[in-house]
Amino acid sequence: MLAAPGVGWLVVFFAAPLALVAAFSVMPRGPYGGVEPGFTFEAYQRFLVPIYLTTLGRTLLLSLACTALCLALGFPVAYAISRSGRWKTLLLVLVVLPLWTSFLVRTFAMIFLLRDTGLVNQWLLATGLVREPLTLLYTPGAVLAGLVYGFLPFMILPIYASLEKLDLALLEAAEALGARPAARLRRVVLPLAMPGIVAGSLLVFVPALGSFLTPDLLGGAKQLMLGNLIQNQFSAARNWPFGSAASLVMLALVLAAVVAWLHLRDRAEELA
Repeated sequence: MLAAPGVGWLVVFFAAPLALVAAFSVMPRGPYGGVEPGFTFEAYQRFLVPIYLTTLGRTLLLSLACTALCLALGFPVAYAISRSGRWKTLLLVLVVLPLWTSFLVRTFAMIFLLRDTGLVNQWLLATGLVREPLTLLYTPGAVLAGLVYGFLPFMILPIYASLEKLDLALLEAAEALGARPAARLRRVVLPLAMPGIVAGSLLVFVPALGSFLTPDLLGGAKQLMLGNLIQNQFSAARNWPFGSAASLVMLALVLAAVVAWLHLRDRAEELA
């Protein structure tokens, strides 16, 4: 009985719409948009066209690169915060501070930084590093930078939660036994922080995979990701069957990532 309200909410607002999307994906497209009665796998066959497979590959590549960069940047920050003593609360507030602002506003701020007359190009010109503005906006690098900027806090916080529980006596014992700093990091810190790394990677990879606002604003028409494709099919193109099929393909990718990351988490807990 206690679970009934939550289960009912999920059935009405998740399971039922998902079943509707699954049904739309195997129905013919209507002449003026929407769907018609029938059964066909045409939408899934269309997804195998090279241009859509390229979009899928770009989405996976950017999402994996975003996760890797967030991990490389977030782990040192999380470790430093966990060892910052009385400054810990302030540093955590600074990490979550960007989340208090609209994601759209933060994305527009990236545009002001990366455009030809933006702050980055102005600084490069003023220091003499370049003679003319660089094309930074509407590139894969701009999309990747926007994704990392948007999702970096979601990597830092889970890793911090794991590192904050780290017993310093373990590091002291490893040092007393002759372990160098690199060995202490590899043999003590990383195994104990692995649950946070796995959780943070999952929290970054999944929303990056479905992101459509960042590639739309920072990447332009040539850097579209799977989220942009789905949005366009349901809005401008009004091709609901193909949009539904693309949505289910993304859902399959997300489920595969979740299963893989949960497996890594279980292995990490066994090692810890």
